[in-house]
Amino acid sequence: MKSIYVSGMAGSGKTAIALGLALKLRENGLAVGYFKPVGSTIRPGKTDDEDVLLFKQVLNLSYDTDILSPVRISKYYLSGGVRHDPAPLAQKIRDAYNQVAQGIDVLIIDGKLSPFTASSLELDSIHLATMFNSTIIYVIRIEDDYSLDKTIFYNRHFRHAGIGVLGNIFNNVERTILDKTKGVYAPILEEMGNPVLGIIPQKPEIASPTVAEFYDALGGELLAGEEHLARLVEEVVVGSMTIESALGYLRRAPNKAVITGGDRSDMALTALETSTSVLILTGGLYPDVGVLARAIEKKVPVIMVHYDTFTAIERLHIVARRIHPGDKQGIEIAHANITNHCNWQAILDYVRN
Repeated sequence: MKSIYVSGMAGSGKTAIALGLALKLRENGLAVGYFKPVGSTIRPGKTDDEDVLLFKQVLNLSYDTDILSPVRISKYYLSGGVRHDPAPLAQKIRDAYNQVAQGIDVLIIDGKLSPFTASSLELDSIHLATMFNSTIIYVIRIEDDYSLDKTIFYNRHFRHAGIGVLGNIFNNVERTILDKTKGVYAPILEEMGNPVLGIIPQKPEIASPTVAEFYDALGGELLAGEEHLARLVEEVVVGSMTIESALGYLRRAPNKAVITGGDRSDMALTALETSTSVLILTGGLYPDVGVLARAIEKKVPVIMVHYDTFTAIERLHIVARRIHPGDKQGIEIAHANITNHCNWQAILDYVRN
């Protein structure tokens, strides 16, 4: 049995790559399993990691979610000042791994948010890939030259730790940077001994996150629109200008998230008269009741956060669209991306040899 650990920075689309790869390998006659050793606990009341539910459904896995993802952490998992003993957690992961690895040809292991996540518990990508004797596929969210530097750094770090790197996949590459990725970034990676397995162009159908994913990243209080969290967000607009200068821009930006202070009722109401998917109010300032009434009428979720606009923008930087259980289009695109844009034959050959 081979195991492939899919790693990458937050927002790189690791789960979509893992899903497409699992479907492609299964299509070629392999018995494919799935494992997410460290899952996420995001919102209160949510007990299961949605990525795990997705794979459980799509691959028809019989194991309970507690086996498929035995350890759950949140971004504040060290709160309370007491560091958890990592040994029992590591053993819990090993025990679950030994179950899900039975009777399959290849196990797809879904990495945590970023390679460094859970390092204080010794459950980061280096420790886990070593524990499972996995090879790594690194998924790249390319934004600029520094993104390539980060990729080279992590490839080197994996190898220094004795972990094999099967290759790198540039995922969800924006059109404006696609040619540079093909002509500059990919050749540099290859020249430095880091194989490139694919370059996947951005597709709006699965590139745009939902309001729910914004809410997961932001936290805060949902003041209205809980039933409309599935709306897509195609653009983020900061409403810090005057109404006169903002109106034309707000009208041109479709399906947007508008970030503005809770005391800017004028901006909020103006945004609600345009194609707005979610209203994000910063500074912990409760809005005028007229804003909430209009948002409810327009079916627009309103999220209030207790920090400033800059912090909100920083948190949204890592948001990426998730494929949810029942998202037939997203599942098909994930499969097609591996088929059409990746050297899946090299991955298949690795598993079979």
